Amino acid sequence: MRVHYPRTPHLPWSPGVGPDDVRAVDLSGFAGRDVVVTEKLDGENTTMYADGLHARSTDSGHHPSRAWVKALHGRIAHRIPDGTRVCGENLYARHSIAYRDLEGWFYAFSVWDGDHCLDWDRTVRFARRLGLPVPTVLWRGVFDARAIRALHLDTERQEGYVVRTVGGFHRDEFARRVAKWVRRRHVRTDRHWMLGPVVENGLGTAAALWQARSGAIPDPAALLGAVGMTTADLAAPAVAPGALETVSSAPETVPGASEALLPAREAAGERADDVSARLDLLGRSGDERLAGLLAALLHDADRARLMPRLAGPLGVPLARRVADLVGLHTGLHRPFPDEARRTGLRRLSAMADVGVLHAVAAATLTGRDDAEAAEAREQVGWSELHADEAGLLAESPLEPLRAGLRQALDDAPGIDRDAADRCWAEAREAYALGRISTPEEALALTWRWRSGAFPRLVVMTGPSGSGKSTFAAGLPGIGAVVSLDDLRQARGSRADQRANPEVLRAGLHRLGVLLAEGTTVVWDATALNRHQRSLVHAVAHRHDALTTHAVMLVPGDLLTRRNADRDHPVPPDVLSAQLRRFSPPYPGEAHRTWYVGPDGTVGDVAGAIDDEIHPNTRSDRADQ
Repeated sequence: MRVHYPRTPHLPWSPGVGPDDVRAVDLSGFAGRDVVVTEKLDGENTTMYADGLHARSTDSGHHPSRAWVKALHGRIAHRIPDGTRVCGENLYARHSIAYRDLEGWFYAFSVWDGDHCLDWDRTVRFARRLGLPVPTVLWRGVFDARAIRALHLDTERQEGYVVRTVGGFHRDEFARRVAKWVRRRHVRTDRHWMLGPVVENGLGTAAALWQARSGAIPDPAALLGAVGMTTADLAAPAVAPGALETVSSAPETVPGASEALLPAREAAGERADDVSARLDLLGRSGDERLAGLLAALLHDADRARLMPRLAGPLGVPLARRVADLVGLHTGLHRPFPDEARRTGLRRLSAMADVGVLHAVAAATLTGRDDAEAAEAREQVGWSELHADEAGLLAESPLEPLRAGLRQALDDAPGIDRDAADRCWAEAREAYALGRISTPEEALALTWRWRSGAFPRLVVMTGPSGSGKSTFAAGLPGIGAVVSLDDLRQARGSRADQRANPEVLRAGLHRLGVLLAEGTTVVWDATALNRHQRSLVHAVAHRHDALTTHAVMLVPGDLLTRRNADRDHPVPPDVLSAQLRRFSPPYPGEAHRTWYVGPDGTVGDVAGAIDDEIHPNTRSDRADQ
């Protein structure tokens, strides 16, 4: 059944209200409720279903401006469930505003399950999985007419804004849950846009990312450009210091550069086509598809430098997933004992999307015909068969176990977040070992952790100047900090590295004493690689501590600038050596992992039983 989108009433202070428009005279439907204010876009209202689409009128006919959105619908329609409709703005054709930097030509703003409009956060997640951007969020909070009226818009480039409740609502409540503000004289053309030639609105660099998410044929050059790279980066040695810190903005201007880069471009195209086909067979879309494409293109990059480099254009969660795929995929090229393979793959499923990981591992061998590549292909294929047999190629194979355990723990009184996360970590490992397979078994296994009667340890990890001490100082509930720099200072100089073994032994002893007392402790040291972290983990394991990694993701160029301004800067060669040695932990090396961006806030969490970032460290960048 086709359903036309309701008419949105104008807010009382909207200057663009016309004589035939609907006015919202009663705002009580917003009072006391969380609302989100998004930019109102100047396009054509469009509704998509699994089996078709239409403009605002359910019997809208063909128009050239609708050809692109029909092609988009053809890519994503199979992922729209029956009975669900996606409503948004078709921005392909210019109306009154000439957009120049759109993320795509279709923005979704609501998703309906029958007569129920999904809440805003579910709408954003649903749209992202389809590969659709949503309008920019201008304000969010408990409804405050004064604060919303104070919003400043550039009315030459913005048509207005829409206020809606964050919570979902029934179609009958639409007029009380949604309202708009429109600029004065919002139509500023001499004739209706449909009566003239179609003029495309302009797309920005980020549009390539959304095209990839939605299932379009990948454009390697555009994808790399969207994350601030070029094919020159693909041709650079992966381990060269700073290789991913400096981008050649115009390699074609160097004599002979274009010809030298042709092999890299051709190989990138082949890998992109290969991994795209594999991801389509797996049914991956949204961020999972984009992560696989970028990982295949950047498969030779240094993971430690790549992760903070991508955090800016992609956000921390997606940057971390791309970098983890880059770091993990070569493991599938090597032989692995079959008797331990299922356990290994189950552990991998907590670290990355196993299906995407195999697609990347296979695609990175494209174009190679040597014996080593042939052996690697055989290993990837054999691993994929085992993963398929274990049910690990589907999206989120651990989700039923996690969701079931989370619900059971939510129903039990008095279990705090740390205890729930510890239960989930223990359940994951038991699942990997084949000891449990159901939420009921997980609940029975984790009874001893529900009281929360165990010490806590946060292990900082990152080069000097990445903000470890500042982040640690802002954590609530910390009982003690074990800082190796402070221990060196107590011996005479924090810069003196000659007594490092003695300082480390003293720090580990102090850590053991504090954990034995049940103290919540921060280990404040670089902890650059797995070996260094293993020494701390051994102490934590002896005392049954809940262990959290706090990984600092700061680009190398920013670290260099910060180091120059520190009270106690490290020598440049020491910082360079730290960057070369830095190997960020993968999910699963600790019970849970916080990924901290350059702004000092947690942008992603791995290993937590909840989907959300912990409130005490939550990033405000909810759109990433």
